[in-house]
Amino acid sequence: MIVVAIIGILAAIGMPTYNSYVLTTNRTAAINGILDLASREARYFSTNNTYSASMTTLGYTADPMPLTNGASTTYYNLSVVTPTVSAPIASSFALKAVPTGNQANDACGTFTLNYLGVKGVSAGSVGNCWRQ
Repeated sequence: MIVVAIIGILAAIGMPTYNSYVLTTNRTAAINGILDLASREARYFSTNNTYSASMTTLGYTADPMPLTNGASTTYYNLSVVTPTVSAPIASSFALKAVPTGNQANDACGTFTLNYLGVKGVSAGSVGNCWRQ
């Protein structure tokens, strides 16, 4: 009986810590994904003199691009918000990583990044959420 009680106590302490760790790990993957997407936009602009509104043009296989944990569970969807078009070129872009599934319980919500490098989140603090 004592062993069962100890296991129960350890599980009560361990599960919330584990769930928090998983959310934070997925958040880091989303940040890395959005930074990679920004890098691809910069490369695209350097060769085409315009930003892309298409994930497939930037080398991704889907639009929006799901981030999965290897077990086909999607935890974020990366996408390009339609860039601002002035004259014949897209002069800016905005990127977002929208949490899905259990990741929607994360305190930071949706991550955003624009062409000026301005970071944002839909909930929580930018400083705490973008910290890796």
